[in-house]
Amino acid sequence: MNNSIKDRLCKALLAKKLATRQQLADVQSDGDAAGRRFARLLIERGVISEEKLFAVMAEELNMPVLSLSKYRIDPELANIIPERLARQYTLIPVSKLGDRLVVAMSDPLNIVALDDLKMLTDYAIDPVLAQEAEIRRAIEQVYNQSAPSLQGQAAGQSSVLTATDLDTEVQRLLSDETSEAPAVKVINMMIMEALLRRASDIHLEPLSKELRVRFRIDGRLIESHRLPKQIQNAVLTRLKIMSGLDIAEWRVPQDGRFKTKLDKQQEVDFRVSVLPVTYGAKVVLRVLDKKNLSIGLDQLGFFPESIEAFKEAIKRPYGMILVTGPTGSGKSTTLYSVLNQLNNPGKHITTIEDPVEYQIEGITQVQANPDIGLSFATGLRALLRQSPDVVMIGEIRDAETADIALKASLTGQLVLSTLHTNDAASAITRLVDMGVEPFLVASSVTLIEAQRLVRKLCSKCRTPVAPGKELLDQFEVSLTQLQRLHASADAAGAIAPGKPTFYQAVGCHACNGTGYRGRMGIAEVFLIDERIRELIVAKAQSWQIKQHAIERLGLIPLRGDGLRKAAAGLTSLEEVMQATTEE
Repeated sequence: MNNSIKDRLCKALLAKKLATRQQLADVQSDGDAAGRRFARLLIERGVISEEKLFAVMAEELNMPVLSLSKYRIDPELANIIPERLARQYTLIPVSKLGDRLVVAMSDPLNIVALDDLKMLTDYAIDPVLAQEAEIRRAIEQVYNQSAPSLQGQAAGQSSVLTATDLDTEVQRLLSDETSEAPAVKVINMMIMEALLRRASDIHLEPLSKELRVRFRIDGRLIESHRLPKQIQNAVLTRLKIMSGLDIAEWRVPQDGRFKTKLDKQQEVDFRVSVLPVTYGAKVVLRVLDKKNLSIGLDQLGFFPESIEAFKEAIKRPYGMILVTGPTGSGKSTTLYSVLNQLNNPGKHITTIEDPVEYQIEGITQVQANPDIGLSFATGLRALLRQSPDVVMIGEIRDAETADIALKASLTGQLVLSTLHTNDAASAITRLVDMGVEPFLVASSVTLIEAQRLVRKLCSKCRTPVAPGKELLDQFEVSLTQLQRLHASADAAGAIAPGKPTFYQAVGCHACNGTGYRGRMGIAEVFLIDERIRELIVAKAQSWQIKQHAIERLGLIPLRGDGLRKAAAGLTSLEEVMQATTEE
């Protein structure tokens, strides 16, 4: 409330003898100190009733009073103002006419709320007075009817939206003054399209004259469409509101999340990152689909021998399981899949992550926050005092975290974590390089797995191809060796019997012309045996450890696993080459 309006209200209350000067001074002082609204404090302190205050405001400020208990609100109006904003400011839209939106508010003199509404909706806001209790009841009724906004859209959506479709809709919305807020519909359509196209990320990137939207599908960024610059602020502001972020702050990075339901069975979480850039703020939405957690390791692309190694490791009551690979190689999905298999009422499972990606019922999850002193090491010490059976650490980043985690794995906990290394054997030397004693590594680590993600060939358009000598030379492998790899996969029951058949990507409607649909993991997995423990204590090089694992434990390296899957027709040789160029 600005000072001039506050002064008018105070004079009216004094003139009508509804408050004393001391009461008004006390409320004003307390309100300024706590940053709270003057009008609401008058009511909460019992200086004046809500009905009498509204009567004074209506008379002095010429503002109508609305009884929501006698008014029916159209649930469609809830799409204009997000539920979080309605609850934050205690307001609700009641009618719309042209470019004007009538909003019932318990504090209609809240200038910040009015400014936020105007920026978000692109409507001129006409506030009316309504009792706070009635507004809260209306919020519960209206938003429960209308939410979530994507339900029903999926059922009627039979095909993927095209860039032209959405651009046409954007232009129609911008030119139609009677339509709902453009930002609301544009974001709903964009999210729906991304989910239908199986995108893992949505990138909104402000350019000098447009807002570019790109989807990451099967690990590759694909431009979807470009939105007019004039709706950029409204779209980005609504996304920040949905994510619970401060819409007044655009100078520093922010992180948030929100969730929506595609249908009654499927709930999708979005992790949101906002980064200030030259022409505004870039927003990236990471799609976190919980249904991916219920799939087994075999559906992630692991062959039976790798799955058996995992099963043997997680049967042990203690020890450390390490998953390695670069960012975006699916390490978190693998660990979550393992946790999902371990999750039962008889086990106390705790994680410490940064950030917490998937929220799993029955598992205690801790969000690391170094800014307030809650680092991985600090959080790990605290959660170990609560006697967990299984601990997952999002990433081992320093010697302190590594030391605590390895010691915990020796004292009765099964510890799962990730490292950034090129292959499985390098994880051992990485821990030693961090300053962890070799004997502690040798005693603690039970299994190491390294992985990459490759795109799966589209089964509807893939075409058989004979690999050329030049490509095979790049792999340093012969057709005879490929046949042996294929035979090993055949013997393990991982693929259908027969000769190796290689395929190449072509492209069709089902795969959006890329030739690929979905991704799968390629992995190298080995359990630590006594000889490897001796090598670790002797500070052997990673190549020596890997050589022993290949010769004595039957380890098939990442590239070999990729070649097996290419020989089985699951992916292409080009994909394997690209994913394992550093091997």
